[in-house]
Amino acid sequence: MTPKYDKVHNRFKLNGLHYSHEDLKEVAYSLIKEGEAYEKVTGNFLIDWLNDNDYLHVNTSGSTGKPKLIKLKKQAMVNSAIATGDFFGLEPGDTALDCLPSHYIAGKMMLVRAMILGLEIDHVEPSAHPIFDYEKQYDFCAMIPLQLKHTINYTQNIKSIIVGGSKITQPLLERIKSSDSKFYETYGMTETVTHVAIRRLASQVSDGEALFNALPNVTFSQDDRQCLVVRAPKLVDEPLVTSDIVDLKSETSFDLLGRIDNVINSGGIKLFPEQIEDKLQPVIDERFIVAGEEDDALGERLILIVENPRDTAESIANRIRYIKGLTKYEVPKHIYITDKFVETVNGKIQRNKTIASVLG
Repeated sequence: MTPKYDKVHNRFKLNGLHYSHEDLKEVAYSLIKEGEAYEKVTGNFLIDWLNDNDYLHVNTSGSTGKPKLIKLKKQAMVNSAIATGDFFGLEPGDTALDCLPSHYIAGKMMLVRAMILGLEIDHVEPSAHPIFDYEKQYDFCAMIPLQLKHTINYTQNIKSIIVGGSKITQPLLERIKSSDSKFYETYGMTETVTHVAIRRLASQVSDGEALFNALPNVTFSQDDRQCLVVRAPKLVDEPLVTSDIVDLKSETSFDLLGRIDNVINSGGIKLFPEQIEDKLQPVIDERFIVAGEEDDALGERLILIVENPRDTAESIANRIRYIKGLTKYEVPKHIYITDKFVETVNGKIQRNKTIASVLG
């Protein structure tokens, strides 16, 4: 029987203490009144979750457009938690680490998973370098790449770590390969109640996967633009058309190529910035993005924007010339330097605004 959103599992614990549905209301008020800034946000979420409404209003991150407030059914969030629990084999009494802010869907869902699945969850401050008990054994955790970058030397006692919210850099992927946990890259968005597909990454204890694979009760198709269409009836009522171009391998697996609004048409050649960025990562240490700039001859020319680099643009260009597997079309025609990328409030690069600020 599927759990309902108005129930709290009798094995649920928050920071070592068991709370019932009614107890949690008191905890929520206490967090709002006396807690740290991040705890006040968590308290507000718990108040919203424990009220009589069957829905929540949730903010999107704004990384691919203007942030917006959307309405999610609480039961859909429960169904998402169950799908994640099934995929990772989470059982009542398993331990989880929550180091994500409760402002956004990923942080909210860590708490929902704990309440619905009966997890014992430790909720810590969601900083870029989260501090937690490095000696404690955890079964499950979710992080953004920046957090994992700063804590990967201390994750040996976390069994499974899901990573999402932004691109995982090549240097971080290399560090993951020598780590002893299981790591998974996620695909999803607020509208799909976090992830609907997962790709296992190569580490010391697991082989990597090339494709994203669907969670239970999720299937995929494509529209006429080759963009992914998500069918997840337990999460969203209607098929969700995305702006992500994919190479669809089956109705439950795909290779992610890039966002359609980022595609560059240079002299009739379609270039996917995300794929080119993967190839450039080994020779650029700083944050960077690839974009298109208007060009009289090509229509658009490929450019590279680097954030506050240690080296000159000329030095970066010289290193790029020696990258194997980079076609002549994928070599940036110009390199721009900028002091600071435009970001969302939770640190994601706002690509379009950054490009506009650089190109004027």
